[in-house]
Amino acid sequence: MPSNTEPKTGGQTRQAFALLHRAARPDQHHLGWAVMWLMLAALLEVLGPIMGKALIDEHLLPRHLDWPRMAALLAGLLLTGWIASGLRYLQLVRLSGLAMRSVMRLRQMVYGHVLLLPMSFFDRAITGQLVSRVTNDTEAVKNLYIQVLFVMLDSTIVLVGTIAAMAFLDWRLMSMVLALLPAVLVIVWLYQRWSAPAVTRARALRSDINGQMAESIGGMSVLQANNAEARFGARFAATNHDHYTARLAELRANAWLLRPALDLFNIILLAAVIFMFGNREMTASEVGVLYAFISYLARVIEPLIQITMQFSQLQQAVVASARVATLLDEAAANEHSAAAPGNARHAGADRDDDGARPAVAIRHLNFAYNEGQTVLHDLSLEIPQGAFFGIVGHTGSGKSTLLSLLLRFYPAHHGSIAIHGVPLDEIDNERFRAEVGLVPQDPFLLAASARENIDMGRGLTQQQIETAARAAHAHDFITALDQGYDTPLGEGGSRLSVGQKQLIAIARALAGQPRILLLDEATSHIDSQTEQIVQVAMDELRGKVTVIAIAHRLSTIRDADRIIVLNHGRIAETGPHEQLMQIDGGLYQRLYLLQQLAA
Repeated sequence: MPSNTEPKTGGQTRQAFALLHRAARPDQHHLGWAVMWLMLAALLEVLGPIMGKALIDEHLLPRHLDWPRMAALLAGLLLTGWIASGLRYLQLVRLSGLAMRSVMRLRQMVYGHVLLLPMSFFDRAITGQLVSRVTNDTEAVKNLYIQVLFVMLDSTIVLVGTIAAMAFLDWRLMSMVLALLPAVLVIVWLYQRWSAPAVTRARALRSDINGQMAESIGGMSVLQANNAEARFGARFAATNHDHYTARLAELRANAWLLRPALDLFNIILLAAVIFMFGNREMTASEVGVLYAFISYLARVIEPLIQITMQFSQLQQAVVASARVATLLDEAAANEHSAAAPGNARHAGADRDDDGARPAVAIRHLNFAYNEGQTVLHDLSLEIPQGAFFGIVGHTGSGKSTLLSLLLRFYPAHHGSIAIHGVPLDEIDNERFRAEVGLVPQDPFLLAASARENIDMGRGLTQQQIETAARAAHAHDFITALDQGYDTPLGEGGSRLSVGQKQLIAIARALAGQPRILLLDEATSHIDSQTEQIVQVAMDELRGKVTVIAIAHRLSTIRDADRIIVLNHGRIAETGPHEQLMQIDGGLYQRLYLLQQLAA
C-alpha cells in the first residue's frame, strides 16, 4: 500500500486502542486478573518504606530494641517484597500470554481479511508493504499490551499510591513534589510532539524498504536484463537514507528529553527535600520520614521516567497498530453484495430448475476503472449453459476487463451481469466461487505437492483429485513424477514446464466442479502440443460446463460455439469461426490471417 495512505496522526491512537480491544476481547478475564495482581503488587511495594520508617523511628533511633516487633517489621518488609515479586511474575506471564495470543489472533484476522479484499485494492497495493502489515505491524499489538498495560498502568498505580503515602507522612513535602510534576509532564508532551512525526515516517519508510526489496527480487530477471541494477540500487539507497534520517530524529528526541532530563528532575527533587528538612527543626521521629521520602522520590520519578522511556516504543506501536486497523477497514470484495441466506438458497436451487436460463446474461454493461475513461460500452451478451464461447480482440479491447467483471473482481456499477438468472451482487460469495472456476494466464502454483496444488485446501479425496487431473490430461505426467501426486513441485512449480503448470491449473479449476469455467489466455505461453491437449480437454467439457475462453491464440477457440470479437470495449463481430472468416475485411478475419502468417 502506498505510503500516502498512512493513517493521520490524530486518529492513530483511537484506531490503535480500538484494535487492541478487538484483538483482546476473548481474553478479557485474563486481563482483569493481570490488572488486579498489578494493583496488589503496587500496594505492597508502597507499604515497604512505611514499615522502614516505623523501624527507624520507633526502634533504631530511640534504641528501643523490641526484637519481636523489629523482627515482625523486617519479616513484613521481606514478605511484602516477596509477594509483590510473585504477583508481578504472575501478572507478567498472564499479560505476555494474552499479548502473544492477541498477535496470533490478529495475524489470522488480517490475513483472512486480505484474502477477501477486492482486486481493485491490489491494483494499488505493494506486496512488500502488505507482508509488513501482516508480520511486523501486528507484532506491535504485543508492544501495546506490554508498554501500555505493564509500564503505564503499573507506573500510574505506583505513582498514585506513592503520592498518597507521601501525603500521609507529610503533606507539605508532598505538595512540593507535586509542584514540580507539571514540568515533567511538559517534557513528556514535548517528547511526544517531537518524536511522533519521526516515528510515523520511519514506520512508513520501513514498509517502503520491504516493498522495494520484494519488487526487486520478484523482477530480478527484468531488472538485470535492462541493466537497471545501479538505478534500483540508488532508489533503495535514497529510501534507506530517509529511514535513517527519520530514526536519527527519533533518537535525538530520546537523547534530549528522556532519561537525562528526568534524571535531572530527580536530583532537583532530592535536593529540595533535603533542603526543606535541613531548614526546619528535625526531631528524631522525622528521620524515618526523610528515609521514606527519599525512597518514595525514586518511586515518583522512576514511573515517569519509565512512561517517557517507553514513548518511543509506544509511539511505534500506535502507528503500526493504526496501520493494521486501516487495512482492516478496507471493504471486503463481497461487502457490496446484498447476499442473504435466501439468495444463497436461490443460487443453489438453480442447479435443478434453471435449465432454460442462460449461464451468463450481460445487459447494457458499461465500466470504467477511472471516471471518464470508459472501457466497456453498452455491452449485452447471453451465453447458454454448456456452451463454449471465445472472446478475442486487440490489446486494450476490454477482454480482461470483461473477465474481471465476470469474476466479480470489480463491481458492475452500470448495467448488470447475472449467473444462471441471479444477479452477481445477490449471490453468496462462497457459492459464487464454487460456481465459477478460473484458469489464469500465468498459473500460480504453491511450493507444495501436485496433490496440494489441485486440492487447494478443499479436503478433496484422492479420487476427486485424480478425476480432475484426468479431465485436464495432467494425470499421466503427474504419475510419472518421482512421488506421483505427492511430489513437491518447487517454488512456483519450478520442477514443471510451463505447459504442465497450466494443466495443473486446469485440473485445480475442474476439481471444484464449477458450472462455469473461465480461461484467461490459458494457452498464450504454452507450446502447440500442450495447446492441443487443452483443446481436447475443452472439447470433452462441452455441454457439461459452460466455458468462456479469452484467447490471444485464436487456434484455441477456433471450434468454439460462438466467438465474440471486441473492439474498443464494444462487440464488433459475433459468430462461429467459419461465419466470421467469411466477413471480408472483418476484424476477426484480419486477426486470424495475421496469426497464420506469423506461424
